[in-house]
Amino acid sequence: MTEGMTYRRCGNSGILLPEISLGLWHNFGAGSDAEECRAMIGRALELGICHFDLADNYGPPPGSAEERFGRLLKQDFFMRRDEMFISTKSGHLMWPGVYGDWGSRKHLIAGINQSLRRLQLDYVDVFYHHRPDTATPVEETVSALVDIVRSGKALYIGLSKYPPALFRRVCGMLKAENVPCLLHQFRYNLLDRECETETLPTVQQEQTGSIVFSPLAQGMLTGKYLGAELPPLSRAADESSVFLDEAKVQNAAKRVRELQHIANKAGIPLTQLALRWLLRRQEISSVLIGARNVTQLEQCAQAAGQAPLPDDVLRALG
Repeated sequence: MTEGMTYRRCGNSGILLPEISLGLWHNFGAGSDAEECRAMIGRALELGICHFDLADNYGPPPGSAEERFGRLLKQDFFMRRDEMFISTKSGHLMWPGVYGDWGSRKHLIAGINQSLRRLQLDYVDVFYHHRPDTATPVEETVSALVDIVRSGKALYIGLSKYPPALFRRVCGMLKAENVPCLLHQFRYNLLDRECETETLPTVQQEQTGSIVFSPLAQGMLTGKYLGAELPPLSRAADESSVFLDEAKVQNAAKRVRELQHIANKAGIPLTQLALRWLLRRQEISSVLIGARNVTQLEQCAQAAGQAPLPDDVLRALG
């Protein structure tokens, strides 16, 4: 039984995705608490969050998120496999040597095989090329993706972070092989709206689904960084983090304070405001959240199925 989750059709396909999906990036690695990870999977399913998004390099260290998810799936959730929509990716640096990265046939075929071993699965629902590779002929990358589907190792293909022109070209090549692209994954949030110019219109034209990552801007859109000091154990306070640091927090602080004011005036938590603002667009199939615990998961899930934000709030957000 689920608790009010709303589902959206994924482009021109038979797939429905929950409005909120669970990304397993830096929250399911070797250093994460195994019991909390187990609890998040169970609670996600109770909430109707059936889509779990991984990649071969998720952890840290790389591979550990797939390994942990695979163990938990086998131990506790395998009977629910057909209720779940599981995705993974290859294309970022994963192993030493000249074949451990990018978009060659050698890398992608090895990538899906390694991922399936870590996940302890026969197939994934979606396999993404994680990023474009301008040094490899696109025909080679597409051929490998098509063969991965035809081999039964993935049901669908997705593309991640592809620029619009290349995305259109690859979508056409995949359609010609009767293996259409199901999903395009890209960054979108109230602090980064670049995708509105070309990427979102292109997704609509190609009739694919779209799923966005970093909807809360690495936690900046939760309001947690509005204090005078960085919260202990936060991503920005972690000196090893390459994605968020104090400088980035300070650069965004003025805009985040403005957004917090809008949220307070509307009586909506900033996290909810940020997620509902994304879900206002029907071309968004799902929003990937990176919850670290059940409480955060539940807070984010509350954004699903809500009424549209009031017009005055949308005007204030710009």
